Amino acid sequence: MSERPIHFYFRGAIRQLDGVAPTRTVLQYLREDAHACGTKEGCAEGDCGACTVVLGERVDGQLRLRAVNACIQFVPSLDGKALFTVEDVDSVGGLGVTGLLHPVQQALVDRHASQCGFCTPGFTMSLFALYENHPECPSRATVCDSLSGNLCRCTGYRPIVDAVPLAYAQPRVGVDRDAVLAALDGMAALPALDYVGAGRRFSAPDSLPALAAACLAAPGARLLAGSTDVGLWVTKQLKDPGDLIYLGAVEELKAIRTDAAGLFIGAGASLTDAFAALTAFAPAWAGLARRFASLPVRNAGTLGGNVANGSPIGDSMPGLIALGSEILLQRGERLRRMPLEDFYLAYQKTALEPGEFVLGLQLPPQPATRHFRTWKVSKREDQDISAVCGAFAIDVSDGHISGARIAFGGMAATPLRARATEAFLLTRPWDAATVTAAAEVLAHEYTPLSDMRASSAYRSRVAAGLLHRLWLECAAAAAPRSLADLEDSL
Repeated sequence: MSERPIHFYFRGAIRQLDGVAPTRTVLQYLREDAHACGTKEGCAEGDCGACTVVLGERVDGQLRLRAVNACIQFVPSLDGKALFTVEDVDSVGGLGVTGLLHPVQQALVDRHASQCGFCTPGFTMSLFALYENHPECPSRATVCDSLSGNLCRCTGYRPIVDAVPLAYAQPRVGVDRDAVLAALDGMAALPALDYVGAGRRFSAPDSLPALAAACLAAPGARLLAGSTDVGLWVTKQLKDPGDLIYLGAVEELKAIRTDAAGLFIGAGASLTDAFAALTAFAPAWAGLARRFASLPVRNAGTLGGNVANGSPIGDSMPGLIALGSEILLQRGERLRRMPLEDFYLAYQKTALEPGEFVLGLQLPPQPATRHFRTWKVSKREDQDISAVCGAFAIDVSDGHISGARIAFGGMAATPLRARATEAFLLTRPWDAATVTAAAEVLAHEYTPLSDMRASSAYRSRVAAGLLHRLWLECAAAAAPRSLADLEDSL
């Protein structure tokens, strides 16, 4: 790879940037360099949504627009993409010529959906992405999910949500997709990005062989995917992550496929795409998928990054472990695989070797006799860190338990299987008595810590309670058996 400037499409033209530090955030560039101050800085950690922007990429021949947090995205990750901010949306469809607001903006005004106004640009961009991605007015649940990463402290969400149908009632406008796609195609012809700024290198290999070679050549470089974790190292911990190898340009890493071997999810697949595939594979993923971080974080973050991070409270790992997932690792031309639970050696320590990277995750086919659930327990419904995340895969044949895999996050230094409880369940009848006795075993299997999220005793009690919940949802005759069932019955 040869060095070249960063290229991205912004306000009708392809921009070039050179000389900025690789860890300069998109938010810093917008406010301090481009003087586009409509994008606000609130938390600088991807939680409040005041900095929301929309990125455009070509995916399967179409323009895909997704909301992300500008405060934790590094500027070089814009390379080859289109960037839209709140200052741009009134120009969509030629509205800037007549001085009109975008339908989303006008609806927010008409529904009195702004008071102090600090959060409004972020809400506008989240709703702009929603508007562009849904030709017809979406359901209220979809609207609320799209706003899960936007914090409002004064107006309240009702007038904001109510603005969406009004926006759709106005004459339809939209991004000139052909113009954006033409710009994206022009940038796609450029060589892979190898950028140096402020004494640090940002390499973006564009193929698996190139990535493998880059990792071997610089085994000490930091691998960067969605930047939803590494971004906070820079903005909150003021760390220097050193040279970066960016995974976002390797299309092979984004592969998702289902075949006789089960479900394969490439390490570079976004959490949004990965959870869609997991939910299609096993519908019980749906609840966790909606509550995993926020939509902008899911749009940027990757499943491989969540797994490789090694956090004891990573919400994807318990479910993946319960379903018997294997992790695929690559170093040079060598490939190896292992059960996901064996990948975690100690607190934030994994089996990843120098120069090695996560290629993807393989989930085996699931038996029809399996009861699978995964749940997140936290203080808030949306965008909160788990106190406990549990997952259960119980196989039942002829009324008896023929297989059991149970895994938890938040209960130990790593995501960990409940092997004593699994052993207790095997061959026993699948009935309330067995579940009650197994819950007692589970309540004493872990020794979780106490912290600001939950006490040790609470975590143990919750873990046992989730096993009871599995029984109530999957086997008990009581109805309704879940909050979703209750809502459907009203």
